[in-house]
Amino acid sequence: MVANGATPLDGYVVVDLSSGIPGAYCTKLLADAGADVVKVEAPEGDPLRHWSASGAAIPAGEDGALFRFLAGAKRGVTADPAITDDVEMVERLLASADAVVWSRDSPLARHDTLTPEAIHRRHPHLVVTSITPFGLNGPWKDRPATEFTLQAWSGGAIGIGRGSQDRAPVHVGGQAGDWVSGAYAAAMTLAFRARAVGDGHGELIDLSMLECQILCLTYYPVTYFEMLGRPWRTERRPTVPGVAEAADGLVAIGCGTAQQWFDLCAMSGHDEWIDEESSLTITEQANLHADDLYEWLRDQKVDDVRDLASAFRIPNSPVGNGENVTSMDHFVERGAFVGSSDGDFVQPAPPYRLSGATLREPAPAPRLGEHTDELRSARTRARPAPTGARVASGLPFEGLRVLDMTTFWAGPSCTHALAMLGAELIHLESTPRPDGTRLIAGIPATEAQWWERSPIFSALNTNKLGLTLDFQTEQGRQLLRRLISTCDVIVENFTPRVIDQIGLDFESVRELRSDIVMLRMPGFGLDGPWRDNPAFAYIIEDASGLSWLTGYPDRNPYEPYSIGDPNAGVHALTALQLALEHRRRTGEGVLVEAAMVDAALNVAAEQVIEHSAYGMLLQRAGNRGPIAAPQNLYQVEGVDEFGREDCWVAVAVATDEQWVALRNAVGRPEWAMDPELDTVAGRRRRHDAIDDRLGAWCRTRTGDQVVETLADAGVPVAKVMQPHRQLEIEQLRHRGFFEELGHPVNPSAPHSTLPINLVAGPGAFHRRPAPLLGEHNHEILRSIGVSDEEIAELEADGVIGTAPAIGGRKTKR
Repeated sequence: MVANGATPLDGYVVVDLSSGIPGAYCTKLLADAGADVVKVEAPEGDPLRHWSASGAAIPAGEDGALFRFLAGAKRGVTADPAITDDVEMVERLLASADAVVWSRDSPLARHDTLTPEAIHRRHPHLVVTSITPFGLNGPWKDRPATEFTLQAWSGGAIGIGRGSQDRAPVHVGGQAGDWVSGAYAAAMTLAFRARAVGDGHGELIDLSMLECQILCLTYYPVTYFEMLGRPWRTERRPTVPGVAEAADGLVAIGCGTAQQWFDLCAMSGHDEWIDEESSLTITEQANLHADDLYEWLRDQKVDDVRDLASAFRIPNSPVGNGENVTSMDHFVERGAFVGSSDGDFVQPAPPYRLSGATLREPAPAPRLGEHTDELRSARTRARPAPTGARVASGLPFEGLRVLDMTTFWAGPSCTHALAMLGAELIHLESTPRPDGTRLIAGIPATEAQWWERSPIFSALNTNKLGLTLDFQTEQGRQLLRRLISTCDVIVENFTPRVIDQIGLDFESVRELRSDIVMLRMPGFGLDGPWRDNPAFAYIIEDASGLSWLTGYPDRNPYEPYSIGDPNAGVHALTALQLALEHRRRTGEGVLVEAAMVDAALNVAAEQVIEHSAYGMLLQRAGNRGPIAAPQNLYQVEGVDEFGREDCWVAVAVATDEQWVALRNAVGRPEWAMDPELDTVAGRRRRHDAIDDRLGAWCRTRTGDQVVETLADAGVPVAKVMQPHRQLEIEQLRHRGFFEELGHPVNPSAPHSTLPINLVAGPGAFHRRPAPLLGEHNHEILRSIGVSDEEIAELEADGVIGTAPAIGGRKTKR
């Protein structure tokens, strides 16, 4: 047994052969949980050591603040791939480790013996997590890419209607795709660690950053389009009201439901805008009255608007950035930010909290090569090769029973990953309150079984069992308690007051099962002034700073309107696995608090770190960014599927060598031969002029022509894809990212999977379609001892059912 308060990953050894944010963030999450992470660098060091997004000067011999945040508590060694003894040292580290995280950017990672495939062959006990733009195999495996061009390929540069039609689409700022790729890499590493604990066999996890971006920056657009025959959005429109100007600053107000729109109408004094019979969507109704709404907001103070919106239970928040977010009352009271180990800057606290299990406090990052001598001379013991059979299914969570009390996107995205990886998921709804994603497909209520036709619900809930149970009734609460006693895990994402009101706080459920793990996913946390505020993805993005870096400098920020939910889901998945590991070691139940906003603050960490370390406030810059110059979206010849001249390509020149390649590919024109453009600093100074010239070159060519010319030359380039066209990307087809799945009500449609390929399987992630409402009522209730006669009575009383009872229910209390 392990002492109470021990870190969940104590004794878990990870070799970090990665370079850049994704691998660094992955291994940071593991190190925070107690893993012994050994960062292996080439003698020149990871470029992150010299990185500052604001361009702040980092003195020679010192490391940048972002590197120190990401590498805290790790050990560091240097190894020269040209020196045999150094390569042998790395080999000894791998033989004695549990996992390795790899990306191809490091010179070490390109050594013949240190490719993921070679490591996996020699060390079958290791979980090897490879992080690459497109995956290790397939026609695009060697294609150059940056986070920016991957956003374009994913559809995330257009998202679900972000921006406005009078300008180019705009990407999500802050290198968001890199951070979510790191979060996914950590979650998948832990998942296959769980399998390795059971059977001793490792795995080669081939993670695609493109697929991570699809899952976190778009909203199942392929399933939506293929199932309904129309895209989610056909044009770019700012969310209304979204981020708006009040009398004394910016404020964020959101309407995610019809009721919230009606309440906003009443709050602003415009009851006449309410039209419950309108055939328009809530977004369309809000756009009709946008000018009047913005005029009203400009006369109000931020605090007054927020107080009023909170009283109406309308999602709202201040607009965070690197300067102001650390002083917001909610984050101060919750201790959401902490000082770095050296006191030089402020950083987010870990993105989740676990009762009884300890996460590490901030600790120093290793200096370059600091532990080389120590680890070179250390006596290590190679881990034994696996001898038994693999788990037959290849699924790490087989045998785990999970009660899924989640709705919409954040919670179900976490539990869906569990279901795809083998857990038994019981998705709980009620007939008065079905899962919200059943209601957002725009299917008329006159259509038969309209509630079963949502592509979003289908995409998020495959492999799950469906149970309806109205726990607002005493009968429902009693049955829920009986069910909980048979479950290993409960996951919920209500506002905290809901769970408290029905008596299902952690202490209460632990009385039903002492070793239960309860994962709670409130928007803003279980305590603090904003505890009970409703939280949708866009409000989380606004509060955390993710919106601040998205958009054009001469306009209010655009809400990404995507990343807040799935980012919370993947962080919660990691937190849950840490809790399960703590339970495995101690036998104790664990309460996990994985607030959506804490996950968002972590992937927006660079803003706070840059401001507190260097006094620099990062700003949105349209489609430019700190990594590459030139970087932008350029219009190309052609008319899109909606009849508009609105076709674009993304180009991002991240190195001087790529600039030479681009210059040659476009024919070595005189404007590109200026020696000042040979360096990134020079290109950044001349960015406007480059945009004009490169834009003119692109404008006379189709997107396919530009991509073919530049990609073949080795330049990161992408077509700006409409999200619902992801299926056309040959790399995704090669990797089987979409799996065709039938459904008893809906037409067969492609469903996205997880952003990984695996050596040992499973061969397919989707094994059954999303459940019909209450489809498995009888099966699940019988499993907890409810007779057929009792089930019939529950149906008659409206406690369970198979059709929505919105607006009323039969009750027997």
